[in-house]
Amino acid sequence: MPFSSPGPRALRQSAGAFGAVALIALGAAPAAAADDPTTGLVLGRIAPFEKVKPGSDLQLAPTFTNTGDAALDKVWLSYSVTRGLSQPEVPANCLRYEIAAADEEPGRSEVVCEFDQPVRPGVVYAPERPLSLKALDRALYDRLRVTVDSADTGPGDNASAPVRGTAPAIKLAERPDQTPAQPGSGQHDGWDAADVTVTADNTADFQVTGAKLRGRVGDTVTLRVAYKNAGPAWVLRDLGRSATHVLVTLPEGTSMARADGHCKNTGAESYACGTDESWVTEGGGETYAFKVRIDKAVPGAKGYVELAEEPRPFDHVKKNDTALVTLDVTGGGGTGGGSEGGGDATGGTGSTTTTGGTGKGAGGTATTGSSTTGGTTGTTGTASTGGTGGLSGGTTGGSTGGSLANTGAGAALPLAGAAGAAVLAGAGVLVAVRRRGGRPE
Repeated sequence: MPFSSPGPRALRQSAGAFGAVALIALGAAPAAAADDPTTGLVLGRIAPFEKVKPGSDLQLAPTFTNTGDAALDKVWLSYSVTRGLSQPEVPANCLRYEIAAADEEPGRSEVVCEFDQPVRPGVVYAPERPLSLKALDRALYDRLRVTVDSADTGPGDNASAPVRGTAPAIKLAERPDQTPAQPGSGQHDGWDAADVTVTADNTADFQVTGAKLRGRVGDTVTLRVAYKNAGPAWVLRDLGRSATHVLVTLPEGTSMARADGHCKNTGAESYACGTDESWVTEGGGETYAFKVRIDKAVPGAKGYVELAEEPRPFDHVKKNDTALVTLDVTGGGGTGGGSEGGGDATGGTGSTTTTGGTGKGAGGTATTGSSTTGGTTGTTGTASTGGTGGLSGGTTGGSTGGSLANTGAGAALPLAGAAGAAVLAGAGVLVAVRRRGGRPE
């Protein structure tokens, strides 16, 4: 996708169109307009850089042709790179700008060179010596954009102050042995641009971390899971595509109270999560926070966090692509339910909540849970009648909790993966991109 904001050029083209309309409205003679010289700059083809070794030097030698019918007194040639590349030597007739990420595009470094010399029609030109680039240790999928322009439009509003290069100034040289470039269907008035891919022979290790949930039945607890890019490379995807997707499956006996804003439900208690941007830096990642309700205690219940099954040819370490979410129900919980406050062996009363109440047997106090949360296990009294009271409370909680057991996700990892894959196949619903403070998806 293009890097440079079309703002200045779009404004220039719009102004030109508006001016043409104004001239017609004022009765300007069409013949006079036809006599104006046409301008055109066309870049020659620039081949992609492939299987680049991190740390290696690259040589950029772009060519261009003036396809207009008059010579140009001056031209500007710019080349910008994403963060896996650098421009180690900038000529003295060039300015470097650092441009922050904006409009869902990653940050970049841009060098703009001014060539104050005539550029004749129909002649191929190139810098007299190649422009220098370097692949950094974090290089993987990077982008190079080259632009030639008959006007100095500047890099945009989100650029830093310019820094002039310190290497010897560079001039343009004619290349008579090369065939002049021809205008393409997307040719602009007075400028042209080319986007070039730079692919490095590098790796990036995506990994996930799980969590341990602990609480009483009826509690709502926070679940935090994460994915991280352990590097060494950063990863840049196509514009609008999530850097990766993470599937989260809750343990059986729990249900979602509030999902993270990056995540979509894929069925039962499974969720598929996207990322803020279409790139992730080395050492960067995303943390997803959920509010999870503990509905009942299920011995050995486990949930999962896993990277979705999508192409990651750069990731050769698979053992950290999946992690567990475990559940520890405290305070007297059992397979028949549990108490948010818990109970003790002598018939203690569980803590009260807005969704729970207490039920008393003949000899001990038993706590029954909310009818919506699965209830609690009753405590056992000291006499046989107390035991009966405890069983009564336990049965109440058990029957309610049993009906809610079906809302737990269980350890259905294959099903979660299949559901997640189905959502990923949808029309980009998982790409959660933050735009100016929000998280539209």
